[in-house]
Amino acid sequence: MDSDPLDIHTLPGHLIRRLHQISVAQFMERMAEEGADLTPVQFSAMAAIHRHPGIDQASVAGLIAYDRATLGKVVDRLVEKGLVARGISKADRRAREVSLTGEGEALLERILPVVRAAQPGILTGLTNSEQEIFVALLQKAAIAANGLSRAPQRDLPSRQAAE
Repeated sequence: MDSDPLDIHTLPGHLIRRLHQISVAQFMERMAEEGADLTPVQFSAMAAIHRHPGIDQASVAGLIAYDRATLGKVVDRLVEKGLVARGISKADRRAREVSLTGEGEALLERILPVVRAAQPGILTGLTNSEQEIFVALLQKAAIAANGLSRAPQRDLPSRQAAE
């Protein structure tokens, strides 16, 4: 018997969307428990900024695979919350450099263990070994399809990566 071609529960896109919903719900629940007003995208931006203090906003967008306009709004909210400081680049006055504030660094340090601890719950039902394999396969698929995205992930230009 052939499977129903309209059964969305067999479509990778649908299943990935569902896991994304679950992931966001878990993240938001954990942040609420911590009293942290932070979204998954804001967390990703802060993590990229932490790893590359003084990075420009466009490079943050590339590192976390977000379009520049949306990332600008994400950074605006992080600046409003006092978690990120933004300034004009000395190298390119058109670019905006960002870095975490002391408050941003403290928040990131406080929530990082919480975020890490939440990850296995997203893949509840899989053994530890299956989770490792699944994550490796997700990475492989994301890398292979990166160019198909409207906001592909980009590495830092070599001058910033070397800093």
